[in-house]
Amino acid sequence: MTKDVIALTPEMPDLPTLLAGLYAGGPDLGVNTAADGAVVQLCSPDGRPLVSVETPILVQVPGEATRLLGHAVEEAPVWWTEARASTAVAEAARLAGSFAGRLVTVLGGTVWPPEAATTDVVPLTTDVSAIPAPATGSPAVDVLTGTTAVVIQDRPLIAMTSWLSDALRTATGSDRALQIVTPPTARLTLPTRNALRGLPNRWVVQDPEHGYYDGLSGAVLHWKNGTFTPVQDEQGATRAAEAFAPAPDTGDRQLILTLRTRHPADENLILGRALETAFRHLTGAPPAGWSTAEPVNLPWSTRQLTDLARARAPRPTWLVAVGHPDRPAVATVRVLRTPAGVEEDITFALGYGRDETPPLDAVEELATALDAEHGLVTLLTSLRAARRDLTVPPRLEAPPVPVAFTLGSNEVEAVGRARAGHPPLGPTPTGLGPEGKPALHYVLGNGSTAHSVSVFQRLIQHLTRD
Repeated sequence: MTKDVIALTPEMPDLPTLLAGLYAGGPDLGVNTAADGAVVQLCSPDGRPLVSVETPILVQVPGEATRLLGHAVEEAPVWWTEARASTAVAEAARLAGSFAGRLVTVLGGTVWPPEAATTDVVPLTTDVSAIPAPATGSPAVDVLTGTTAVVIQDRPLIAMTSWLSDALRTATGSDRALQIVTPPTARLTLPTRNALRGLPNRWVVQDPEHGYYDGLSGAVLHWKNGTFTPVQDEQGATRAAEAFAPAPDTGDRQLILTLRTRHPADENLILGRALETAFRHLTGAPPAGWSTAEPVNLPWSTRQLTDLARARAPRPTWLVAVGHPDRPAVATVRVLRTPAGVEEDITFALGYGRDETPPLDAVEELATALDAEHGLVTLLTSLRAARRDLTVPPRLEAPPVPVAFTLGSNEVEAVGRARAGHPPLGPTPTGLGPEGKPALHYVLGNGSTAHSVSVFQRLIQHLTRD
């Protein structure tokens, strides 16, 4: 049984209802708070956390609960109340299920996963005094060593929830790796994959037949010196797990845009407009919602997004945005304050099935608008053979194939128009916008062959050469 249980209710769970749910273990168990009151915990008589419940979230974005939970559930708006059970105590998962079941009994709604729902009193029979006290105050972290924070997840889709985001932020702040351990049936959302990209963070897959391996690289892993590391042979080489085999090509494709914008840091700046422009050009509508974690719960608002980033400055702000349910579309945005101004680093992915055509013909017009109105620095457009639903399985996937690259007009001036406009080995760019100060758009290929990877690499080497 999963240790994460979610109650989806049409009404907000108030404090008395939450407390009634937490008495699923009977009157002998205690209740306290953590994370400055944002988490309520059901504890054993000696104070060890058994179930941690985060503040309920009002999810106002259509289709978001279904996107993350994998089947039709309560439609937005819905209150999302998530409970995490300790992996150290056998009864904790049933306590979490009884907590969620009691919430929906009072308020209506559904429990995910459905089989977890109960209203039974779950007596604590485990001798918790024999269990080591948790080494961390973070409810999301199951194992903490001097180098690594380990999070165990047993759910079909691993989203970048506020639990996980907090664990990543805490691990980074203490110079630790974040390593997420899942069964081989799990997949990642794109925000989770993007957050884990780059060592020392890892997605650790626990395969019953093949042991542990890295879900993104395939490297066989073992637990050594308090962390998961690759198994090396006598020559220091690593090998890929047998389970990390390529997934069959279903004809699904992902269109991926990686773009950077730069703006003067002034009081009239509104962030998020570049991403909104990309959504409108490629899906016909603005984003449906945004948030600092998944589930994405807030209706799209560039003003609210800007206010949050301004309040956090000069610290970076990380955001996620999603599209409407009819077109899989997910973006992550990192807002940075730099000496040159305010920059937005955006990764925007859209999913297409075998019988759907990615709108590559809209990219040039989009690039023109981004440069004219939103301070475009660079835009890389790529295609990859990958799932339409934009989730990431622990299998070998083809890397993105570059299709086009756009250099913003200010960057063209910085590189030099003559140099940027005449790469010695091609491709010849198209000028976008005013003749006197154009952006340059380079077509690299159609996404069907890997040859465009070398074309793109040569172009970048030419543009960045001293």
